[in-house]
Amino acid sequence: MGVTYFALAKTKRKIVSEEDFGARTKILFVCSRNKRRSLTAETIFKNEPAWDVRSAGTEDSARIKVTAGQIGWADVIVVMEKRHKERLRQKYPEALAAKRCVCLFISDDYEFMDPNLIELLREKIREHFPATE
Repeated sequence: MGVTYFALAKTKRKIVSEEDFGARTKILFVCSRNKRRSLTAETIFKNEPAWDVRSAGTEDSARIKVTAGQIGWADVIVVMEKRHKERLRQKYPEALAAKRCVCLFISDDYEFMDPNLIELLREKIREHFPATE
């Protein structure tokens, strides 16, 4: 049978089974600096019930820089440009080897939460994850 977990909420204790957690797909969104594209993606998809999302950047100046641990955590890595996938492949070849990596081909032409970026992200994600929305 499944493992039983205990979730504590203030003074109440609730027994939570594996089935309660569901099989959420862990998605890591990646761009260069994690300030606009990948952060927007994390923000707009964070409430998607089937997903657990995070974001990071490939550059040293990134708000949150990609680590091997983040790649290991993710079931799917979604990069904004082909060069992001190449950087990840160069820096973390072992961690990336068995991962599904999707490129959305979205250039760095948008600000954080730009309505056009949001629309484009939703459109591109639907191509790779048809059950979304």
